[in-house]
Amino acid sequence: MPDTAVLDPEIGYVEEDVDPTLDLFSEIERLKDEKNAILLAHYYQESEIQDLADYVGDSLGLARKAAATDAEIIVFAGVHFMAESAKIMNPEKRVILPDLNAGCSLADTCPADEFAEWLKQYPDHKVVTYVNSTAAVKALSDVTCTSSSAAHIINQFPEDQPLIFAPDKNLGKYLIKETGRDMVLWDGVCIVHETFSEKRILRLQVRHPDAEVLAHPECRDAVLQHADFIGSTSQIRRYARENGPASFIVATEEGILHQMRQDEPQNELIPAPPESGCNCSQCPHMRLNTVEKLYLCLRHEQPEVTLEEDLRRRALEPIERMLEMSEGVK
Repeated sequence: MPDTAVLDPEIGYVEEDVDPTLDLFSEIERLKDEKNAILLAHYYQESEIQDLADYVGDSLGLARKAAATDAEIIVFAGVHFMAESAKIMNPEKRVILPDLNAGCSLADTCPADEFAEWLKQYPDHKVVTYVNSTAAVKALSDVTCTSSSAAHIINQFPEDQPLIFAPDKNLGKYLIKETGRDMVLWDGVCIVHETFSEKRILRLQVRHPDAEVLAHPECRDAVLQHADFIGSTSQIRRYARENGPASFIVATEEGILHQMRQDEPQNELIPAPPESGCNCSQCPHMRLNTVEKLYLCLRHEQPEVTLEEDLRRRALEPIERMLEMSEGVK
């Protein structure tokens, strides 16, 4: 049985001295084999973790992989809502996360109690909730979605069915234009995508006139109006792979550039700059996971993500609907 005493709940991750001469990459591979564990990593993780992963993808791809795995342990190198979703779909498996503090600014903008009270204003509406949300918010929803599957799912509702979209208002505004549905939007944003600057992208376009702008739909409309292509992280990756060699200005979390460089080394990839001079195009929550924390997480099988069974069952229904309704979406 793994030693659980090493996890300090006040810290949120296993804190233990690690021999600096230890080959963590080899040890992680050994532990994965020994424990029948699968490592799922989001595109926004640091490159070393992506290289160790058994699967790297966006939220839809990760959800599908988590639903299909026969591994006994799911190690989720991402943020808390992703690990929660894996646990919702796999109650019999251990789901572990290198750092429990790896949350999501977008999920944080939508507390379940406030969301439940707000929903009372719209009793006849169906609730479409972005997967970037807590299990408690998912449990209040009719169906979840990802950025790649959202329009496809929304278009399956009857035209006379009133809809709510939560929690990302930027993605919601984009989907209103994309689908023609006049949805009610919750007022939430992602701190990374909200910070991309229209003015600075315009300046980049002056310096790189042949570069296409690839943007995630969580960006503000002022940025999206200058995009040559708008899509999820996996769709952005695929577009650059299929349309290179070329120059691309990429307006999403810069972790995706690691896979894009491997796909087509001749592509020129220019990360879109944030409004300020900070390194705000890196998600601070995603970057809480490190290779060392990943090693300790696997070694001790902690921190573990757990859910009350009643909440898990209620949150499972909208996720299963998402997987059914997103059939065929890439």
